[in-house]
Amino acid sequence: MKIKKPNRKTTLGIFSLFTFIFFLVMLSNTFGNGVGINRYKYKIENFFERFETPSGGKNQNAKEIQKLVEEESSLISVVEKASPSVVSIVVETVNFDFFSGPSVNEEGIGTGFIVDSNGVIVTNSHVVSDPSGEYSVVLNDGTTYVVEDIHLDRMSDLAIIEVTARDLPALELADSDTLQVGQTAIAIGNALGKFQNTVTRGIVSGISREIVASSGFGAESTVYEEVIQTDAALNPGNSGGPLLNLAGQVIGINVATTPYADNISFAIPSNTLAPLLTTFLEKGRIVRPYLGVSYRIVTEEIAKLRDLSEGAYIASVYPDSPADKAGLERGDIILSVEGEEINAKNTLVGVISRFSVGETLKVVVDRGGESREFFVTLAELPREF
Repeated sequence: MKIKKPNRKTTLGIFSLFTFIFFLVMLSNTFGNGVGINRYKYKIENFFERFETPSGGKNQNAKEIQKLVEEESSLISVVEKASPSVVSIVVETVNFDFFSGPSVNEEGIGTGFIVDSNGVIVTNSHVVSDPSGEYSVVLNDGTTYVVEDIHLDRMSDLAIIEVTARDLPALELADSDTLQVGQTAIAIGNALGKFQNTVTRGIVSGISREIVASSGFGAESTVYEEVIQTDAALNPGNSGGPLLNLAGQVIGINVATTPYADNISFAIPSNTLAPLLTTFLEKGRIVRPYLGVSYRIVTEEIAKLRDLSEGAYIASVYPDSPADKAGLERGDIILSVEGEEINAKNTLVGVISRFSVGETLKVVVDRGGESREFFVTLAELPREF
């Protein structure tokens, strides 16, 4: 079969047509509506924008890493600043063996922190409440001081102890009324009585909590009002140690843990300590204003449920106390003191502590559904309390 060869003129014409079409496509890609080279350039620039801010700064990941580094640095700084002011509290115990005779051992029982450079230290009263105990404090560097005097305030479970020392590093108290749920909380303490200056970190989980704590074995329970809840891990031995903010200030005094729950611990607010410490530094003893009643708070929920007024229900009035002399009775519900309403967040103890011994206060109570006014002159809390 004979194959017919293509015409040369026809071949050149087809080639020229394809060349012209290709040329038009290139012009369209170059000068058209953002495709071709321009589109490729855009993709490259967009890729690098993921790693660089428009101003040439660091990307978001780098900022997050820097933020974490700065936060860790601030935590380390707080620990370095506060640790020299945190002490371990130990007590001497005498053990008797029939063969070897008596032996003296030291046992770590709690934590404290220095609040004045002249040897003034704060801890919990239940840590140093044994009158026969011989207590010492051990600084972070191992220096040991014998406790010379102990001042107890069992109502708040706080104690101020004194040692013969000068120029000690003291911690500063924060205003615990400004605490916010979620802010960082750092605890330092003698965990389990043997791991000195253990550091744990958490947040403020709640404020103005009311808890009832007991050491068990039939011991008397203690009611704590307006305490701080935190998830910073606390263990036996942490009692009396500081709970700190990121400025290295004391926001609370660690006091209790919950054995049947994880990450729930409590601290006494620093503002409970502040007035006691002020009067102690002025007079050399703890001076607490005394009303003379035991009470339980009637919360908003209980008030609605039982058709009662919200306030402080007086369970008993101590004989010959300021409350007794003023005419307050069991069953009265204290509604306000000097115009300040009494409720779960503004408790009677907290309000009374802001006044001084000798001041006369107007107390409004609900007695059998009728509002009545009484005037109570505060006395100094007797030492037996």
